[in-house]
Amino acid sequence: MYHFDWLKRHAERTPGKLALIDANTGRQLSYAQFNERANRLASFLKETLGVNPGDRVSILAQNSAAYYEALFACGKMGAVLNTLNWRLAAPELAYIIDDCQPRVLLYDAEFSEAAGALKANAAIEQLVVACEAHDGEAPEGLTPNGVWAYEDALAAGDPAGVEMPRLTYDDTWAILYTSGTTGRPKGAQVTYGNFFYNAIGIGMAVDLTSQDTNLNVLPTFHAGGLGLFAGPTFHAGGTVIVMRSFDPAELLRLIEKWRVSVILLVPAMYLMLSQFPDFDRYDLSSVRSWSSGGSALPPSLVQEYAQKNIIIQQGFGMTETGPTVFLIGKEDALAKAGSVGKPVMHTEVRIIDRKGHVLGAEEIGELCIRGGNVTTGYWNRPEATAESIVDGWLHSGDAAKYDQDGFYYIVDRWKDMFISGGENVYPAEVENIIYQHPAVAEVAVIGVPHPKWQEVGKAIVVVKESQQLTESEVIEFCQGKLARYKIPKSVAFINVLPRTAAGKVLKRELLESYG
Repeated sequence: MYHFDWLKRHAERTPGKLALIDANTGRQLSYAQFNERANRLASFLKETLGVNPGDRVSILAQNSAAYYEALFACGKMGAVLNTLNWRLAAPELAYIIDDCQPRVLLYDAEFSEAAGALKANAAIEQLVVACEAHDGEAPEGLTPNGVWAYEDALAAGDPAGVEMPRLTYDDTWAILYTSGTTGRPKGAQVTYGNFFYNAIGIGMAVDLTSQDTNLNVLPTFHAGGLGLFAGPTFHAGGTVIVMRSFDPAELLRLIEKWRVSVILLVPAMYLMLSQFPDFDRYDLSSVRSWSSGGSALPPSLVQEYAQKNIIIQQGFGMTETGPTVFLIGKEDALAKAGSVGKPVMHTEVRIIDRKGHVLGAEEIGELCIRGGNVTTGYWNRPEATAESIVDGWLHSGDAAKYDQDGFYYIVDRWKDMFISGGENVYPAEVENIIYQHPAVAEVAVIGVPHPKWQEVGKAIVVVKESQQLTESEVIEFCQGKLARYKIPKSVAFINVLPRTAAGKVLKRELLESYG
């Protein structure tokens, strides 16, 4: 199948429809304006900077409208957008640049120093383009050191864009590097087909239409910021509001002002919102779909929001799957709290044991995924691709099961499981119990060495403000709720859990500190 220019068609059919709102700058773009700006950027990249189909264009920027303009500009000309996590240290960014070899780097003005260092010391071949500055301090025109101002770059481009090459669903639209919680990050190739099937899968799961308004606060360098629900909303012809960063008061204000209808947050954000003192002052009645992803959502938090008449739908996805695989329906979200639901349309899943045998209901094994949303592989990593994708099935690395009703549960990361006295312990199960303690804000459980039992659990706990908690109280709370071998033998207290941009707890760092 061949890629179709979504923006061009919406610009033809509903040119005046509001497409994109940048909450940081106040810029509002209709589909006609959004399409023209993406056309201009595509033309500039090709005609001025010499970027060709298949060339990489990296972007180092916080959330903004320019991020989506760059994504669709690359789609119009066949270039590949590489998204850079701005939280990474200079050597980490340099590794990614060296790996994907971009021709161009687009960047926020605040990252000028990092961009200059990358261009000087890494593999960037062409001019560096500065994205629209949020403080109005972007350079004008072409500066002496060869940096274009973003708006001037658009002005130099043709509003009609370029002739789009014939792109198939197997061609790569973006390279998103995995979080690298273990080892070096790998560049997942997200194809045009992956974007399309994700738009269909999640779009059907929540009945997205052109009348929907999505508010995105997830990092746009991450699969969630592009695919949940921004990309699918653009596919449907709806409106996307992009926030620069998460702020509870601002998020609630924007929901109320723009009558947001669909939103996805990570559990840490839901936790912060639940503790925000002015939560009940805002009118959130317009939101018909509250979704959660990135990591497990504690059932206790699901129940807490249900008391506010908010039903949170837990989902699951991966960078390698476009990202959506599961999303539980609203009608089942409470009764099946803890479940991620059933696979979205056009996605197959199965659970296998370590020998590759397909397992049945209530049997825990590794989740494998197949469908049009699954990556074609990792950039420059054929061995990693062959290891992860076998006979068309992506091995997720997640331990999972399904119940007698066909609802799936992500038990834990396959690698996070530890063995205590010969028994498998899945930290997520233990964490869900500890989360039920009224004084616990966050918790992560890791396996630490033990002379008799090989490994035992250690709980790393963040206590809610104005609350107090002791190690013995945490351990006692677990008694009678978990098998004895699952109960942590020790507890450490910490102010905040280390997390990736997607909200996943960095258990590697906890193991280094407490293991």
